[in-house]
Amino acid sequence: MCMKHNKPLELFCKIDRKRVCMFCTLLDHKTHEVVPLKEEYEAKKAKIETTEAEIQQMIQKAQLKIQEIKDSVYLSEKNAGREKADGVRVITFVKEYVESDLNKLIDLIEEKQRSTEKRAEDFIKKLEQEISKLKKKSTEVEQLSRIEDHLHFLQSFPYVKPVPTIKDWKKININPLSYEGTVVRAVSQLEETLSKEIKKLFESELKRVQQYAVDVTLDPDTAHPTLILSGDGKQVNPGEVKKHLPDNPERFALNPCVLGKQSFSSGRFYFEAQVKGKTEWDLGVATESINRKENIPLSPGDGYWTIWLRRRNKYKALDDPPVRLSLKSRPQKVGVFVDYEEGVVSFYDVEAPALIYCYTDCSFTEKMYPYFNPGMYDGGKNSAPLVLSPE
Repeated sequence: MCMKHNKPLELFCKIDRKRVCMFCTLLDHKTHEVVPLKEEYEAKKAKIETTEAEIQQMIQKAQLKIQEIKDSVYLSEKNAGREKADGVRVITFVKEYVESDLNKLIDLIEEKQRSTEKRAEDFIKKLEQEISKLKKKSTEVEQLSRIEDHLHFLQSFPYVKPVPTIKDWKKININPLSYEGTVVRAVSQLEETLSKEIKKLFESELKRVQQYAVDVTLDPDTAHPTLILSGDGKQVNPGEVKKHLPDNPERFALNPCVLGKQSFSSGRFYFEAQVKGKTEWDLGVATESINRKENIPLSPGDGYWTIWLRRRNKYKALDDPPVRLSLKSRPQKVGVFVDYEEGVVSFYDVEAPALIYCYTDCSFTEKMYPYFNPGMYDGGKNSAPLVLSPE
């Protein structure tokens, strides 16, 4: 009850933040904002409950983010452990194999040397035995030559043994060993073994990046007017006739290029393209802001991370500066892997399997699009399509 007016305190003054009665609002609080107490209580309580729910939701989101970060750290640690294990396994294998191969090489050389020394010792022993016989005969002849008495000399002469027959040693030679080809053969064998181990390593790495495979389709709005795209957006052929198409901002105007519809601005992604039967092509990724109307060099500085083929067997990574690639075999299918946050773009020969080239320390700040160029038609010599997979 209001002590002053003896009325129920059913109202609430928002200015003085106190309970008042109806008469208080007409006198002491007539210029203040006054509302029903119960109504204000319920409104504020509802607001508190809403705020509490929002706080709990924010806490939940923060906890989920913490768990996400922990999971990411765990996966990173797991991946790091796997990479270290692979590295230790490969390097240990190489070290042990090299040491084993070195020991075998040394044993082989030493065995050859021992065989040469044994053969030489046998020859020397036989020669020394013959020298001993010759010296004995020489002594006998010398003693006979000192006899002055003619009769004694003639009587003793028949008992002189003939000169012993000795082997013709001119035909026997101990040539010094040169060991030519021994080290080369050992290194060749080592290279063959290491190539097998490296192939296993690339097979394992390729399987890991293929986990990030995405379904890429070609964007007809970006395709140069001479290109021929399949209805499902999975193939692009070079053409000779320039079609009449809208010159929209996305379309390439000079070079026979096309982008994928899908864009990526975080995470990892991987796609493959079959290049079988082609004499030239470009593959890679490009940023959204690339110049599509002028003849711009393909380089990271201009927003392209690509490799290409020219004249059937001339491969190049279009880095800054470009890098000529020496490949053991012609790729029939090329895999492209991008790690946006790590700034990595890797190209793989899928069937070999082998790493073709890797861009590292890249700085990505825009959307990235798969980039394709099937090359010029070249009178039909390069008519084969670029085929996207997995489908």
